This record gives sequence, structure tokens and C-alpha cells, in this order.
Amino acid sequence: MHNSTKYDKILDALQSLLEYKTLQTVSVSEIAQTAGIGKGSIYYYFPSKDAILDALVKRNYEAPIQTAKTLARQTDISAFTRMAMIFQTCRNSSSAFRYHQSGTLETNANEESFLHQKYMKHLISELKPELTEIIQQGIESDDIHFDQPAALAEIALIILTVKLDNTLVPSSEEEIEDTIRGLISLLEKGTENPPGSLNFLTVF
Repeated sequence: MHNSTKYDKILDALQSLLEYKTLQTVSVSEIAQTAGIGKGSIYYYFPSKDAILDALVKRNYEAPIQTAKTLARQTDISAFTRMAMIFQTCRNSSSAFRYHQSGTLETNANEESFLHQKYMKHLISELKPELTEIIQQGIESDDIHFDQPAALAEIALIILTVKLDNTLVPSSEEEIEDTIRGLISLLEKGTENPPGSLNFLTVF
């Protein structure tokens, strides 16, 4: 059992530092100083700075991921409604872990890409099993007609996380809207639902 107060202080410290510094320039000593604990304590909880970042990503998305897991069990709600709620979760999560830099720092594209890949990988890997289960339930109830629920879940999550994050592939609001509408159209065709029947999945 670790001391949750110190553990959270370490995560809070890194998140605070990332608001005005690049990850590369943040040292473990600086994280410890910001957290108000000894440097040795850091290594009691985390083997490296990357491990702290991984834990920070996990903490920031714990609530929406738990929501998705709860939805997967609520079979009294239609599969498509639960899909829409998970897609909304993706949208909310895309702004939960933004990488902020001060105006005095030059943008480090490689580092920014690295940070966002971290959170997208976590979000997709955690949400895919839940969304797959919901799609499978929709197939079994004859609401969804598709024979590859896991593939459909992954495709939807990749598109949503990349487009709604709007960092790796910067797009205008119109471009994002077009992409999401395209996803809706593909979902309708792939699940044999009439055009327009899934417009409520729009999450932009």
C-alpha cells in the first residue's frame, strides 16, 4: 500500500509543471520539489519520469473509463444510446489532458505528439473492450448488424480520439464535423441502419 497523498502530490506536481515547461526539461528533482517531498520518495512510487506520466494519464481518464465500463453493464439502455454516451466520453476526455505551454516557449511538435499518443493509447485500449461488448449486445438484440464488433469499436475510437483531440491532425471545426458525420454514415451502413438514424451520435 502506498501513501495516496504523496502519490497524488507527485502527479499533481508533474501536471502543474507541464503547464509551463516541456516534459524534456522537467527533472525528477523538480517534480519532487514541486510536490514538497524528497527526491528519494519519487523512486519509491515510480521507477522513472515516464512512469509518472503514465500514471497521470491513467488518473485523468479514470472517471470517463469507469463510466464506459458501467454503461457496458446497463443492458436496459439501447446499444446505440450507450455508444453515443461513450463517444461523448471521448470528447470530454480529449480536453482533460491538454498539454499547455507558456507563450514564451517554442512548441515542441515531437514532444506534443508523444504526450497525446500516450493518452490516446490509454483511452483506446481501455474503452475498446467496453465498446466492443456494447456492440456485441446490440448484435445479439438485432439492433446492430455487423460481424466484427471489435474492429468497429476500434475504428470508431481511433477516429474520435484523433479528430476530437485535434492536435495530431489539426482541423477546422467544419473539417471535424465532416469527419464525424462521415463516421456516422459508415456506422449506419455497416450496421444496416437507415440514413440519419444515428445522427444523435454527433458529438461535436
